[in-house]
Amino acid sequence: MAAEWFSGDVIANGIKVHYYRTGGDKPPLVLAHGATDNGLCWTRLARALEAEYDVIMPDARGHGLSEAPESDYSAAARAADLAGLITALRLERPAVGGHSMGAATVLHLVAEYPDLARRAFLEDPPWRSAPPDQAGQEARRARMRQNAAELKALGREGIIARGRAQHPDWAEEELPPWAESKLQVSERFAMALRLPERPDWRELLPRVRCPLLLITADPERGAIVEPETEAEARRLLPSLQVVRLHGAGHNVRREQFDAYLDAVRRFLATA
Repeated sequence: MAAEWFSGDVIANGIKVHYYRTGGDKPPLVLAHGATDNGLCWTRLARALEAEYDVIMPDARGHGLSEAPESDYSAAARAADLAGLITALRLERPAVGGHSMGAATVLHLVAEYPDLARRAFLEDPPWRSAPPDQAGQEARRARMRQNAAELKALGREGIIARGRAQHPDWAEEELPPWAESKLQVSERFAMALRLPERPDWRELLPRVRCPLLLITADPERGAIVEPETEAEARRLLPSLQVVRLHGAGHNVRREQFDAYLDAVRRFLATA
């Protein structure tokens, strides 16, 4: 964490939520991280935007230094946590953004709490054409538990070394917070994870009233949002803005950072 940033805790939706904040008298921007990451996984983007925005980066429930309740790791619960954080910090209609799981959280937030956010962007949300069946759901949960256990066994430096080998196109500054997040994530998260979510994204999108940007990338490189899914999303929400950045997969900002930053900055600056 940058020396001039600060961190704190609030009680939101009945649990302790930890957050990091760049500070300053600037428009607020709240960022929701993906599964098994933590708030500081937004560090590179926050450093790029902190001159323009007061960037707030919470740890989701079961992640980072936030509380890990025994159950309810749904997007609806995370959205209620985020709404509670915004209210507790007295943020005046912040912009919000999220990656993957965090993008699902943000979609729920802007659909369920339409007066809280002024605009939102979603980095490759888990919008799939068909939800997994029960067997697929259990297999995905088991893979997540196994991967989390393997990474924790490596330790911080081992995780960084694996990240460096598996993601050679990531900037070096992405790796330390990413590694730390893998050591912090609670086993309760993977055990209680519920797939698929209800209501799903198709039910939520038509309810969005604020400007919404979808940032996605190449499915052949691992991006979740297929062109057919993008087309369905546009039909459900005609005002949806879409940027598809080529040369990246699911971790769009980590693999095409400059283009991603430009897309986010342009979107946030729009009146």
